[in-house]
Amino acid sequence: METLGQYFGETLALLTAINWAFAVILFRKSGESVHPIGLNLFKNILAMVLIIPTMWITGNTLFRNVPAADYALLLVSGVIGIGLADTLFLKSLNTLGAGLLAIVDCCYSPFIILLSIVFLGESLALLQVIGVVLIVAAVLTALNERKSSKANGHKIVIGIVWGVLAMAANAVGIVMIKPLLEQSPILWATEIRLLGGVIVLVVALLLRRDRRSIISSVILSNRWGYTVSGSFMGAYVSMLLWLAGMKYTEASIASALNQTSNIFIFILAWLFLRESMDRYKILGIVLGVIGAILVTLG
Repeated sequence: METLGQYFGETLALLTAINWAFAVILFRKSGESVHPIGLNLFKNILAMVLIIPTMWITGNTLFRNVPAADYALLLVSGVIGIGLADTLFLKSLNTLGAGLLAIVDCCYSPFIILLSIVFLGESLALLQVIGVVLIVAAVLTALNERKSSKANGHKIVIGIVWGVLAMAANAVGIVMIKPLLEQSPILWATEIRLLGGVIVLVVALLLRRDRRSIISSVILSNRWGYTVSGSFMGAYVSMLLWLAGMKYTEASIASALNQTSNIFIFILAWLFLRESMDRYKILGIVLGVIGAILVTLG
């Protein structure tokens, strides 16, 4: 018990990775019949509803006396980092499967670092350079799946492009509000970002001719259990665990442990989704996770 208490933050960060991995598997099952826009909209609305009582319990307020520009920045961040990024993520997940996406997901850390250098004036350490090179090598290794799989090679490339764009959009959504996050309650900032994501998804839904079928894919889906449980674990529980992990241990350690989610996704995809595990995928996930950890800790 003493050891658990000593490493409480690290334990929470590792639980964040495991929880997110299970959520991705559930999203993959849900995505077999639920449209990415519909699934993204549902999970964000569910998270928004659940965060409100959580804020009340923890003594947070939904409306803060801050400049309107702060609200606007968080809303735009939500449009990019939640509305756009998560929809692309789910499209990539449906196309590649969870195992391959776990490799592509490692691109998130390099995008965060590179954008921080460009816009926040941060510097790049040697270990981070090595980490970025390893992650690029991991994604290139994943491309070899075209040669070893019966799946259409063009489809694999498109799925990887969607995944990389999702990681880039997610990183943009975070880096653009990084200074604001340092002085704002995380639950409040998350709620406003979710609102931005919901607004853009509702607009996108209204502009689409197939909006009825998208809504029906959520409401009438035979994957309802996967949709609800994946949204609850991925959009709400993961966020709370992530916040707690960041609070009770050093951010760099928590972030490195969070990166292990890709390993868990890879293994769970093999166990529960029966996705193949060949030498290209194994090499890719090893390179990607090591690279992501180096980028985080460098």
